[in-house]
Amino acid sequence: MTQLATFTLADHLFGVEVSRVQEVLRYQPSTKVYLASPAIGGLMNLRGQVVTSVDLRRRLELEPRSDGSEPMNVVVRVDGEVLSLLVDAIGDVVTVSDDLFESPPETLSAKERELIVGAYKLEDRLLLALDIDRAVDVT
Repeated sequence: MTQLATFTLADHLFGVEVSRVQEVLRYQPSTKVYLASPAIGGLMNLRGQVVTSVDLRRRLELEPRSDGSEPMNVVVRVDGEVLSLLVDAIGDVVTVSDDLFESPPETLSAKERELIVGAYKLEDRLLLALDIDRAVDVT
């Protein structure tokens, strides 16, 4: 059994291992980083700590947010660093059975398939397991 913290981007449901998530926050203003990768959403101040935000819509080459809504922050730990993933909406923590795990679906784009470890078939939709290490590697 695996526990995943879920969130949505466009019409996809994604999940990351709960153990990698530090906290979930409403949108925090960030400072743009000039000459950085377009996937870098900016730098934000998280209780005195400077945290890099990665815009997962840009990272996965999805359409930009068009409704003017602000993203949410999923603060994760990667190699001892704290980073924020900008997502559309926060979901629940779900426990999934490892026997529901499958390789990434062929219907995903090449960029999505590159950043997805696999998928879990839930009763009502597909849960895509995000590879956090690859997702935040925007160099």
